[in-house]
Amino acid sequence: MSLITIFLLAIGLGVDAFSVAIGIGASNRKKAWAPVLRLSFAFGIFQFVMPLIGWLAGSTVVDLIRGFDHWVAFVLLAVVGGKMIWEGFEKEDDEQTADQTRGWPLLVLSIATSIDALAVGFSFSLLKTPIFFPAAIIGVVCFLMTAVGMVFGKVLARIFGRKVEILGGLVLIAIGVKILIEHIG
Repeated sequence: MSLITIFLLAIGLGVDAFSVAIGIGASNRKKAWAPVLRLSFAFGIFQFVMPLIGWLAGSTVVDLIRGFDHWVAFVLLAVVGGKMIWEGFEKEDDEQTADQTRGWPLLVLSIATSIDALAVGFSFSLLKTPIFFPAAIIGVVCFLMTAVGMVFGKVLARIFGRKVEILGGLVLIAIGVKILIEHIG
């Protein structure tokens, strides 16, 4: 597989992470790099590890979860998106917004945005293609796309305020619906 093909695949897999990062960046009011790096690192690691797991699992695990993986991603994104929408409607001066770049929300988002990478790893195993180098590129590209998305989300939040947090929640739910439709249709 050519380097350009791997890079385009990495961008395709990173689009969901980029979109989620915009929403999270918009809801995160901290002006520090720590949340950006936490989210970027987590998304990048998961996008790196999931193809490896898919490749190692071959047909066993992927076949077992293929029937409902889209439902898992949808529910995870809908729950986090719904929470963001709820928090977006709270009072403007309420700074108790949960940090989506820590703990369970971070784990849930990392899994939800990287489930497709598991299937990519499985495809690579069927093609008898080595996976480590493509997985590394996928992880690095996702890391960079996530960081850019977070920064872009923060800029949008400064311009539009809490309305962007509501929009970010809607985007997460829309990504979940998109995943659901793609796998059902």
